[in-house]
Amino acid sequence: MKSPLVLLSLLVASCLHAEDWPQFRGGNASGISTSKGLPLDFSADRHVAWRAKLGDGIGSPVVMRGKVFSTAMVGEQKCALFALDTASGRQLWRTEFATGALPRITPPNSHASSTPAADGERVYVHFSTVGLLAFNAATGAEVWRYAMPKPAYLMDWGAAASPIVFGDTVIFCQDDDLAPFLVAVDARTGKERWKTRRNDMLAGYAVPVLCEAGGRTDLVIAGSGKLKGYDPATGQERWTCNTLLRTIMTSPVVRDGVIYLAVQSYGDSTRTLKHALLQWLDTNQDGILARDEVPKEFHERFDASDKNKDGRIGPDEIDTAFQSPINQAAGGNIIQAVRGGGSGDVTKTHVLWNLDQKTPSNLSSPLLYNQRLYLVKSGGLSSCYDARDGKVLWERTRLGNLGDYYASPIAADGKVFIAGRNGFIVVLQDGPELRVLGRNDLGEEIIATPAIADGRLFVRTRESLICVSAQSSKP
Repeated sequence: MKSPLVLLSLLVASCLHAEDWPQFRGGNASGISTSKGLPLDFSADRHVAWRAKLGDGIGSPVVMRGKVFSTAMVGEQKCALFALDTASGRQLWRTEFATGALPRITPPNSHASSTPAADGERVYVHFSTVGLLAFNAATGAEVWRYAMPKPAYLMDWGAAASPIVFGDTVIFCQDDDLAPFLVAVDARTGKERWKTRRNDMLAGYAVPVLCEAGGRTDLVIAGSGKLKGYDPATGQERWTCNTLLRTIMTSPVVRDGVIYLAVQSYGDSTRTLKHALLQWLDTNQDGILARDEVPKEFHERFDASDKNKDGRIGPDEIDTAFQSPINQAAGGNIIQAVRGGGSGDVTKTHVLWNLDQKTPSNLSSPLLYNQRLYLVKSGGLSSCYDARDGKVLWERTRLGNLGDYYASPIAADGKVFIAGRNGFIVVLQDGPELRVLGRNDLGEEIIATPAIADGRLFVRTRESLICVSAQSSKP
């Protein structure tokens, strides 16, 4: 007999309209839509149904019940959540909120970086200086706020994590470099249900995913060195697989009780934080970190890393600086398939296959589509693997569009859509061989992962939201 949580998750899935894309990369962050008839040949003025100027932002759009939601910075210390009609692009409402003083961030990040999540009744947004906010999906009225500690990043990357909705709960993972945690709040009231510390983590941005295996549903989080499964009702850790790398910016995908990951992290298996720390923080380039070279909020961590108490982190201390002594994760490249479920340490029992290849991105998450795992990385290099056994289908093959790739691949109707920072979206034919169907220039920088819903492609560029449709009056 299935547990109440499993039944609840099945009910939620069945209630999602085919046209909905309720969170980052759609249902369970899969990146897959059931839409048909998306155009393969489009541009900034061809097959564009509408374009709306929003303001600076890199959070992905989400779609729920005929509305598309997106955030943008609209003032020096002001963020706005927009609701637009999916068919016409007409603005239905716009709600602004004050952000207060903004933290340091590193380009191309934006302060409006988090992707909202929606459940039909409310839209949930994270903002680094405020916490979690909920808005009425019909009117835009603010419903509640849940205050959280401001995330702190040793190398000033800035916030970019996104919430998800599971049943009547909003779940958010704040893996930063100071006090990482996982929290669940009541979707209706914003009251905290549980909070779990993740003290051995470093900064990361993986979106939580749900995995049904072993007769139950686990909340799965990828973080520094460890893939962990939690009880979504209580936040209690159920299992850990200690096979990941130091910095996790990509999110896993799940199919049939198996979790797939593709991760690139700075350095290699013999290095810890040394080279990254010196590159970002050693302002006088003497190979040693002084206390005044480190942000003030990290002085306590600095002091703990300064073993000989000489006020400096020298060559004998820097390799393990700022990290948990029980989680000295290294860098490198991995592609893995991990069976969900289990209990305790599943490192030796649940890894189905593991590849050490120079193909993953440190930013773009993998796409699992029809038993094929698609990857893309900077330089326009694409790779594809058979998800059943990790067999190489193609590796580091040029897509014909050079540049950086921050957005993750998405798919619908036998096609894979890959957006580059330079504004081009490459369309691939799903299959065991690389076949490019189109390279389409929208003319604006793309950092956010697009959304697909109801036969339309919604692309959040740096300043705008663009709807691409085969039914556009501009064929």
